Amino acid sequence: MAIHEQLPSPIRRDLREIGWSKAVDLVKVVRRDGNEFDSATWLHNAKGLSKDDFKLAVERHVSGKDVEPWELLYFKLGKSQIPIVEDALEKAGLMLGPHRSRGYCLEMICADFLAGVSLEEPNPSSLLKSIRRIVEIFDEPARSEIVQSLRELS
Repeated sequence: MAIHEQLPSPIRRDLREIGWSKAVDLVKVVRRDGNEFDSATWLHNAKGLSKDDFKLAVERHVSGKDVEPWELLYFKLGKSQIPIVEDALEKAGLMLGPHRSRGYCLEMICADFLAGVSLEEPNPSSLLKSIRRIVEIFDEPARSEIVQSLRELS
């Protein structure tokens, strides 16, 4: 079935105006909402938002989670480096949980590295940012315990 056939008729009429990439995202909302799909609101959003902002709005709606803007990052890895990076991401994923993305795992690896570097060259703001992101991994009881332990150090 073609993409435009999956959209309600009010949206199909304005398909040229909103563009195919937004139409692809709209199909995700249509599939999720079914008969409760609010075509007027989503058509207004599609017309008014940029492609990236609309994609974020759809992701928030479909997943039910607050997603932050993202971008693809490209860099070269040598063939000998790939197994090391894959292994690090896999181990970070096991530690952080299966629901974490590879991007998040890479961020935590980098945060851990920066925390270690910051001990040699004092950079309190970088270290604090790394610690804050690491503490966010834990659930509320564990976070409270960490905060209490830190208060005892003072």
